Amino acid sequence: MIGSYVAVGDSFTEGVGDPGPDGAFVGWADRFAVLLADRRPEGDFQYTNLAVRGKLLDQIVADQVPQAIGLAPDLISFCAGGNDIIRPGTDPDEVAERFERAVARLTEAAATVMVTTGFDTRGVPLLKHLRGKIATYNGHVRAIADRYGCPVLDLWSLKSVQDRRAWDSDRLHLSPEGHTRVALRAGQALGLDVPADPEQPWPPLPPRGTLEVRRDDVQWAREYLVPWIGRRLRGESSGDHVTAKGTLSPDDIKMRIASVA
Repeated sequence: MIGSYVAVGDSFTEGVGDPGPDGAFVGWADRFAVLLADRRPEGDFQYTNLAVRGKLLDQIVADQVPQAIGLAPDLISFCAGGNDIIRPGTDPDEVAERFERAVARLTEAAATVMVTTGFDTRGVPLLKHLRGKIATYNGHVRAIADRYGCPVLDLWSLKSVQDRRAWDSDRLHLSPEGHTRVALRAGQALGLDVPADPEQPWPPLPPRGTLEVRRDDVQWAREYLVPWIGRRLRGESSGDHVTAKGTLSPDDIKMRIASVA
């Protein structure tokens, strides 16, 4: 029975792509917190989301890991290193070494530390050429999990997110339905009975013509790819002026989800 949970990470854990009614994001970690809270007596659950979009591993370790350790929760989810891996020239072996040092610190403070693999990027135009690099990093994450007894939220094997409806229009972050499926998979990673199957098949889509696909690609490049490249060239991060959501009430999360459902 998990009575407290702290989420540590970047845009994925912050919930980018899953907007709430107030403009802030919900995301898989918030949805997962609701699943955990529903197994406790009312009011007997503490949840804090420290994740901030765009953060690199060392920034997460410096800013979020000490806060998570200070809270000493029953469960910490730790998803970090993805933004490092997609940067040119980074070595997944070296990133994994830093990741392991952080896991060692976190496991001293929490009863359970759940780590997360990266997605299979075969269908992501901007990232599909990094598939091998991500797979290498994932192998390290799984090995680290074995050494420290961590459950693994394995996103590489989550086949349902290969559907384009699992992704936001920016093609880099999950949609609300994608985040929901990850929350369900997180529950499975801890051995919980979950209310739905994260691999439930999607309804069939009508076929798209070549012109429609090309038009969508051009619009995506204009709205998302060009600005993303611009931020990289300027050395900017999408999280430069963003603060973490902090402590959240599961009841408030439920209300925010219901208001946009």
